[in-house]
Amino acid sequence: MIKNLVFDYGAVLVDWNPHHYYDKYFGSAAKADWFLENICTYEWNIKQDNGRPIREAEEELISKHPEWEKEIMMYYGKFTEMMGGELPGMEDCLKELKKSYHIFGLSNWSAETFAIAEPMYPIFKLMEDMVISGREGMIKPHKEIFELAIQRFGINPSESIFIDDKQENVDGARECGFHGIRFQNREQMLREIAELSKR
Repeated sequence: MIKNLVFDYGAVLVDWNPHHYYDKYFGSAAKADWFLENICTYEWNIKQDNGRPIREAEEELISKHPEWEKEIMMYYGKFTEMMGGELPGMEDCLKELKKSYHIFGLSNWSAETFAIAEPMYPIFKLMEDMVISGREGMIKPHKEIFELAIQRFGINPSESIFIDDKQENVDGARECGFHGIRFQNREQMLREIAELSKR
């Protein structure tokens, strides 16, 4: 019996995307793509989600790419301009789901930027509890963060569904005993929650 739903945040509940800022700054989505694939990369950003201080990350990257200092500093300096809104319909969706399930959050997110983002979005207040990777110094898809969530939330993973937009994180949750859904859209998510809840 499914009792608990555990949600990732970015690209599931809220819209964070560096393109919101860099596309306008560079005047081209293609130029922004190049910058994000070669300078401020996903691999660089994920270390901040794992607890590395932003200032340390900036200094390290600027030492490698001094010609991009201004643009590197924008990555976190313009953080709020990279945030879109809540994904359409998800707040009402979670309010409805809370009538039948316990709702929790488990997100890879820098502690420093989540402190800015958390008060921006009412949807986060719907969570009974949450685990934020940057606060804990551990990160999805590693099993340690799922084990921490199980302990902190007081849940049985076999009675829980983890929902994330990245397949590697869904796979990591499944390895720890969760049911898993890779989020594509609200309708697909609700359909899969209903299917898993019938088992």
